[in-house]
Amino acid sequence: MKTALIIIDIQNDYFSGGRMELVGAEAASLRAKEALEFFRDHNLPVIHIRHLSTRPTATFFLPDTDGIEIHFSVAPLPGETVFVKNFPNSFRETPLLEHLRGLGIDRLVLTGMMTSMCVDATARAAFDLGFQNVLLHDAMATRDLNFGGATIPAQQVHSAFLSALGSVYGRVLGVAEFLEELEKEQ
Repeated sequence: MKTALIIIDIQNDYFSGGRMELVGAEAASLRAKEALEFFRDHNLPVIHIRHLSTRPTATFFLPDTDGIEIHFSVAPLPGETVFVKNFPNSFRETPLLEHLRGLGIDRLVLTGMMTSMCVDATARAAFDLGFQNVLLHDAMATRDLNFGGATIPAQQVHSAFLSALGSVYGRVLGVAEFLEELEKEQ
C-alpha cells in the first residue's frame, strides 16, 4: 500500500499568542513532528496543507500575517509539497487529489488542526474519493466549542469527532502505534 502523510494546518495562529489558540496544539505538533521525521527518514511522501482565509469576516489565518505560516515544529523542507487551501476540505479547489493520484497513493495518514473542522472535512472527502485513512489522534488538536448554551471541552470535541470518523472514515491510532506498524511494512 502506498502511503502519504498529510499535515493539515499546523500553523502559527493555532499556538499560544495566535489568533485562534487550540487546546494541546504544542503537544499535537510534536507528535506530528515524529510522524514527519519517520516519513522523511523512510523517503515517503509528505504533503503540507496551509490554510489562508479569504472570507471577509475571517479572524485568523489572515493574509500577510505570521499566523498563516506553518509552525516551525513541522516546517516544510525544500522540495516538500505545500498546498494552500481556502476551505476546510483540503481537496476543495486545490491540486491535492491530482497530486496523490499521480503518486499512486492508496492510504493517507492525517495529522493536523482542527480535529473538528479541517481534519474532519478532509478525512471524509478522502474516504469518499477512495482513500484509506489513518487518523493520528495524538497529532491533532481542537478547541472548546459551544452548543445549546453549553461549553463542550476540547478533549470531548476531539474524542467525539474521532470516534465518529473511526466508525467508517478511517482507523484512529496513536503516532507510536502506527509508526510501529508502518516500520514493519517497510
